[in-house]
Amino acid sequence: MGLALLLLLTQQLTAQTKTAKYRINAYAGYVFDDGVDSYYDAFNYYDGTIKGGFQWGLGAEYLVHPYYGIELSYYRQDTDAPMTYYQNGIKNTNFDLGISWILLGVNRYFKLDAPMITPYIGGGVGVAIVDIENPNTNYSDNATKFAWNFRGGTNINLSSRVAFKVQAQLMSAVQGAGGGLYFGTGGVGAGLSTYSTVLQFGFHGGLALSF
Repeated sequence: MGLALLLLLTQQLTAQTKTAKYRINAYAGYVFDDGVDSYYDAFNYYDGTIKGGFQWGLGAEYLVHPYYGIELSYYRQDTDAPMTYYQNGIKNTNFDLGISWILLGVNRYFKLDAPMITPYIGGGVGVAIVDIENPNTNYSDNATKFAWNFRGGTNINLSSRVAFKVQAQLMSAVQGAGGGLYFGTGGVGAGLSTYSTVLQFGFHGGLALSF
């Protein structure tokens, strides 16, 4: 009996190993504007917009099951952020901004009768690395924030190895109390004790290469 169970377990593990695949995902798309603000008092605040624009990304995915994949992904956006803030008077500056997202997540795939179409949903957690520069003073700084994402889309299978991806995605960088990014004349500083969250929604296309 024990030998039979061992053989059955071995067969199952072998079958899972044969179906496991590696996949490289490439993304390119557009994310929309996001309003951000933080108010501590009348002399410590900022209010403005992180402008939308082009975003690209890469992902390395391991399919632990035909319906589940674990993906480590990286996304990058370079944009600007026009802000109104108080620093010895009310100021207006268009900051240079770069956001790098590093996320570890899970994708859930759904098999349909049509083999060319494979819908999926997914989500993950990680960090957002925000680089900010004040073009008026050339002062720059950066901060690392907890981040999460949620997405849904479909793979359009061109062959057993190549698929075209279409997806919508929501990404967020959470700035907690005492650790918010402050947009000021110097560039960035710590000190505001209020919440301010970056929330970006966008659409992507791309390619998935399976190995």
